[in-house]
Amino acid sequence: MVTIRRGGTLTDDDHRMLALWAADCAEHVLHFFEDESPGDQRPRDAIAAARAWAQDSMPMMSARAAGGHAMGAARPLRGAARFAAYSAGQAACVGHVAEHDLGAAACAIKAVRSANPEDPATGRAERDWQRAQLPEQIRRLVLADQDRRDSLCWFAFSD
Repeated sequence: MVTIRRGGTLTDDDHRMLALWAADCAEHVLHFFEDESPGDQRPRDAIAAARAWAQDSMPMMSARAAGGHAMGAARPLRGAARFAAYSAGQAACVGHVAEHDLGAAACAIKAVRSANPEDPATGRAERDWQRAQLPEQIRRLVLADQDRRDSLCWFAFSD
């Protein structure tokens, strides 16, 4: 199947790769949440749900629900922990709307920035780490989306 989306088309394989990349972005900053809320598994479960959907072992609606639970875990928090949980929630929702991949990535960058407010280089380093994880098959698509939607993502993708 090919999906029409902003900026062009998206194959099922590409859509699944976006979910896996978003899960990697969220997992990279998950420690900020787990350090503050060690007993709360909702963001970790959301990351697992994103991967399960991408591997066709979980229905999209179940993954999306796990994303909502992770975002619920974020609400009472502030700073890096909150953004890390939101990143996980966004990753789990990629199966529902592919553009949530950028939400997962941007929230992860915001988590790092929040944890290191005195050092703007940490946000750039996180962005660069994320880009290094991109599979070649979706690299151009993601980078174009980041350029096009940077202003909607708190300018997380620009220097």
